[in-house]
Amino acid sequence: MKHRYSKSTLPSKICPICNRPFTWRKKWEREWENVRYCSERCRRAVKQSLRDVSSAHEGVITHEHTPLV
Repeated sequence: MKHRYSKSTLPSKICPICNRPFTWRKKWEREWENVRYCSERCRRAVKQSLRDVSSAHEGVITHEHTPLV
């Protein structure tokens, strides 16, 4: 069976987490415009870092509003 495309002609993007290039995959065919991360691991890293930032931010707000005795 012959491929309909060659690897050299596939579109590629740069992952904002690991800064590595990744190329189009068949499973991303319908949503290539929305694909931002090269892997599930990088996608999870973003969610984890957002959780860490928000929990740290909440802690700062709590301490700022604590009255000094």
